[in-house]
Amino acid sequence: MSATSTPPVPSTDVTPRPGRAVLRAELILFFREPGSVFWVMAFPTLLLLILGFIPAMTEPKEEIGGLSTVEAYVPVAVLLSMIMAGLMAMPPVITGYRERGILRRMSTTPLRPSSVLGAQVGLHAAASLISAVLTLAVGRIFSGVALPSQIFGYLLTLLLSVVCVMALGSLISALSPNTKIAQAVSISVFFPAMLAAGVYMPIQQMPDLMASIVETLPFGAAAQALNQATAGDWPDWIHLGVLALWTLVLSGAAARWFRWE
Repeated sequence: MSATSTPPVPSTDVTPRPGRAVLRAELILFFREPGSVFWVMAFPTLLLLILGFIPAMTEPKEEIGGLSTVEAYVPVAVLLSMIMAGLMAMPPVITGYRERGILRRMSTTPLRPSSVLGAQVGLHAAASLISAVLTLAVGRIFSGVALPSQIFGYLLTLLLSVVCVMALGSLISALSPNTKIAQAVSISVFFPAMLAAGVYMPIQQMPDLMASIVETLPFGAAAQALNQATAGDWPDWIHLGVLALWTLVLSGAAARWFRWE
């Protein structure tokens, strides 16, 4: 008498992978903080929209190379969203996780702490890039600002810029022992970063010495590279090199000094 074997039943387990579960959880938590969502994704676009409704801001000015103030502020608004995300929104979250022992406890589970850091960096980087797209769309639709003519150079600069600012935010998270210090350090870096990006004054209007110094900083180099790509030129390799160098230094420092507890 022969025995009949029953074929195995295919598994119907659709439990999400740990990395995906962490990303989904962090995404939900991100959108539960309306302040972060507003400042990262909405404020830069609203700022540009308001400037576009002021007639004097839409008139060409010789002191900024024949551009209008709105045109000069498009790359500034793009960088502002990155600065908000990388310096103001992300470090307090990561530092808070470490301060409350969440990262340490996760090290004993399948959900590795590195997945939380990756989710935080990825979400804030994505929010910055979405804000950049919204800013370009608003500038084009409501103020007639031309879209970047050198699209590949613009995209390369955007990617380098967002990676650089996330590396800076990660370094702040690494060096800050608690959330209060993370917030204090972020604010201390935030205002010089806005100055370098041209928030207070477009780089084209800065004195030569000041502009030269600003261009050695990541956001100053990024602003100039974005302007060049918008005008149809390939970004200056010096500006791209400044961004790449800062990214390498900041990333290495963050990896060297980051503590899980």
